[in-house]
Amino acid sequence: MLRRSIAAAALVAGFAGAAAAADFPSRDIRFLCGFSAGGSCDLVSRMFAEKLGPIFGQNVVVENKTGASGMIALTEVSRGAPDGHLVTLSTMANHTVLPQMPGVKLAIDPNRDVTPIASLANVYNMLIASPQAPFQTVPELIRYAKANPGKLTYASVGNGSSQHLAGALFQRLTGTEMLHVPYRGGANALVDITAGRTDLMFGNMPEFLGQIAGKGVRAIAFGAAQASPLFPDLPLVSQTVPEFKIGNWFGLVGPAKLPPEIVAKWVAALEKVAADPDFQQRMAKNGLEIIVGPPARLEGLVKTDLARWGEVIRGANIRAE
Repeated sequence: MLRRSIAAAALVAGFAGAAAAADFPSRDIRFLCGFSAGGSCDLVSRMFAEKLGPIFGQNVVVENKTGASGMIALTEVSRGAPDGHLVTLSTMANHTVLPQMPGVKLAIDPNRDVTPIASLANVYNMLIASPQAPFQTVPELIRYAKANPGKLTYASVGNGSSQHLAGALFQRLTGTEMLHVPYRGGANALVDITAGRTDLMFGNMPEFLGQIAGKGVRAIAFGAAQASPLFPDLPLVSQTVPEFKIGNWFGLVGPAKLPPEIVAKWVAALEKVAADPDFQQRMAKNGLEIIVGPPARLEGLVKTDLARWGEVIRGANIRAE
């Protein structure tokens, strides 16, 4: 009798999921972005939303729900109705840094309380330096740092930020010692790097493009696994430090218990967007790599970076501010 009840419940759930998928989308889709307008998250959200609207035949409306490093938006989505009409762009930090950062308390578990839908995009990581810095290449940086422990300074937007973690990883892999200088915002950090008061910074390439063009900072190398088409001749950090390959990625997630049939509809629509030549050109122009893939790809990214950043956080004794 128990087996029959379980089988019947599973059958009902299957029918419910299929019915929900058949109705999706039936109204406007809310696409939450947990960060303010003008940043990489906002840009990626709006570029995808613009292309998804015609595919779904419904408006895909981006809403900026800022706060708590993106967790305000993620928490709202986790508690939404599992019908596919509410999603959010989720970041690498949401899934792999914040859950294991000492001093951080989260309202939800980002790896349990939402449904992974797809991997979306990757922001090219880049190492930039002050024009006055005493090095021009990664090997020169390592030699100088080893000869002058603690003298070089690297900027970030705060303890536990992606810039901080990248610098800590670089030091661990190269056996160097540099001084971490946290700032309240990337703009302030770039002002000091341009002026020579801080030496270097690891960060998202789109945020450096203006300063690179104006020669306010010097592009040294890509920390990503490959070069961007915008700077095809710029070397990779991994050519000198093979294990240093950073992807600051974005994924799409929905409410808990989102039916697989609806997830499949989302993935199919996102794959159409990724194949659009105009979309591909715009993403490349903005320093973004398309990595659209099914839930398993997003889950793989989470698993890999949970292990990587957990080791860095514990090894460098990093705590949130």
